This record gives sequence, structure tokens and C-alpha cells, in this order.
Amino acid sequence: MKIAKSLLVGGMVIALLAGCGNNANNGNTGNTNTGNTGTTNNGNTNAGNNGNGNADAMTTPSIVNQSDAFVNAVSEQGTWIIATLNDLAIEQEVTVAGTFHDKGAADGDVYRKIALYAQDADHNITDSYTLSVPKLTVKSENLLIQGGTVKGDVYVEAAGFHLDATATIDGNLYFSSDDVKNSAKIDGKVTGANEVKQ
Repeated sequence: MKIAKSLLVGGMVIALLAGCGNNANNGNTGNTNTGNTGTTNNGNTNAGNNGNGNADAMTTPSIVNQSDAFVNAVSEQGTWIIATLNDLAIEQEVTVAGTFHDKGAADGDVYRKIALYAQDADHNITDSYTLSVPKLTVKSENLLIQGGTVKGDVYVEAAGFHLDATATIDGNLYFSSDDVKNSAKIDGKVTGANEVKQ
């Protein structure tokens, strides 16, 4: 059973990375969690070292199934992509922080993604998850939320926020300024307010 579960999680990681490869901003990178590449720590597959002390951001998303692992993954020390394996309920406010660049190049495109879903080898979403949080503050530029539902209020303070058509915010969506709101792309559903709030 443990082998089957490991194969399933490994397959999901491969499918997720393959799906990200089709994104115009694929291969984006940033700071990564420490550890051995591909190892599991408290049920969460973390980004790790590639053997020389430098993180290989092309192959190191954070795959998380626990609240504390999610909080760490979206921090400044986290990864460019954070994917959940199940519903998560977090009692404290969470901040998505840090700047993450394409392929580690300082002048590369800035990009980050929260994936609240599972997908098959053909990139079809097979399951969607809910992230319950009282307040999610976005300070990372060009954050994409794809699949699933954020249940709680989202406060965006960084340019380029994108709510994919497959995602829902079950709560209010607030922007820190008109410029930040105008830079956002809201294709998904927002059940509450969608406005500037300082």
C-alpha cells in the first residue's frame, strides 16, 4: 500500500510539472525549502538540494498535505509552485511572500503559483481542493491561483494577481490600490466583494 501511495504521489508530481511546462511562465524559480530532492517530510514533498547546495527549481515544487507545510511553502523561503494534495484548514492568517524568477535568472519573468487540484497525465483536473484560511495576503507578484477554492478573504498587495477560471474565492477579494486591481486578471469566481480596500 505504501509503495502504491508513493507511486501515486510521484505520478501527480510528474503530471503537475508537465502541466506547468505548458505555461508561458514555466520553469520559474525562487528560494526553495531544504532537504533531499524527492524526499518526504511529514507527508509533504519538498524542494531540495540537487547535490551541490543549489536548488534545482525546475523540479522542486512543494507538494503539501499539511497546514504548516503550506505556510512554509508560500513564505519567502518557499518555492515558486505550491500544490496541495487535499483540503487544508489553516486557523491563522497566511502571507504569500517573496519574489520568484524564471529559471533563477535575476532578470527573468516573475511568477508564482498555488495549485489547489490534482490532474492526470493529459493535464485534466481530476480533483479540486479547498484552502480554508481567515485571510490570505498576497505580496508575491504574478501569483496564479489555479483550481480549487480559497475559502476566506484574499488581500492582494502585489501586481499581476491571476485567479484562473478553474478557481474560486469563497469570500472577499480586496486590492491595496487601483493600480494593483487593474493589473489583476480575474477569470474565476469571487463570491464576495471584488474591490479596492486600503
